[in-house]
Amino acid sequence: MNKIISRQTDSYKLKCLVVDDESLVIKGIVNYIDKLDFLELDTTCSSAIEAISILNNKDIDLMFLDINMPYLTGIEFLETLENPPLTILITAYSEFALDGFRLHVTDYLLKPFSFQRFLQASQKALETYRSKTLLQNNEDEKNNTMYIRQGDTFQRIQWEDILYVEAMQNYLKLHMKDKMYIIHQTMASLEEILPKESFFRIHKSYLVNNSYIETISGNRLLIRGNELPISKYRREEFFNQVVYNKLITK
Repeated sequence: MNKIISRQTDSYKLKCLVVDDESLVIKGIVNYIDKLDFLELDTTCSSAIEAISILNNKDIDLMFLDINMPYLTGIEFLETLENPPLTILITAYSEFALDGFRLHVTDYLLKPFSFQRFLQASQKALETYRSKTLLQNNEDEKNNTMYIRQGDTFQRIQWEDILYVEAMQNYLKLHMKDKMYIIHQTMASLEEILPKESFFRIHKSYLVNNSYIETISGNRLLIRGNELPISKYRREEFFNQVVYNKLITK
């Protein structure tokens, strides 16, 4: 079967769940899903009760949900979900559109619906998914990056690439994976910025990225061939916080 390729599509396919108590409607939606290259059918079921189990065990991106079902309607079902997937409601009654708006559904399809209307609703879901993903990626990037001043410019770096930081009077040397930066900043202020679960100040002059510690021997540790001192005042806390909770013994 030839698939219709959307200009908005990318390599990721939205994993779909179809929930409807009419087998013919399910068959029609599955047929439509198969025509779109940005959708992928994961599962179908005929009741909200079945859908609860599916959502608890699978990662679903987009749910096509019938409203009029026995025992638990689509609206009642949505109200029970704390973090529902993107949802397109399917109904024979236009008055349910207000409920859909209240529950922040992506769109609703009024039975009987054409492929063109299905495509429009699905593309809307794709754009919503992309927007959420972009926001999440931006948030992740914010959490992993920082800006340092280099002359008249600000350089963005990933803190994960810092091997260790070395203090020298009023300046700091940031020893990175592939280069070194000198910044005018105190060790205490940088220590506040960097995540405490990833960095430890082993000495008044050294702050290390725990991920790059290769060996520890006595009062010294090794990072990429560089031997760094562990202060006797920081040794006990360093071993308690960084070493012992990751120590594997036979």
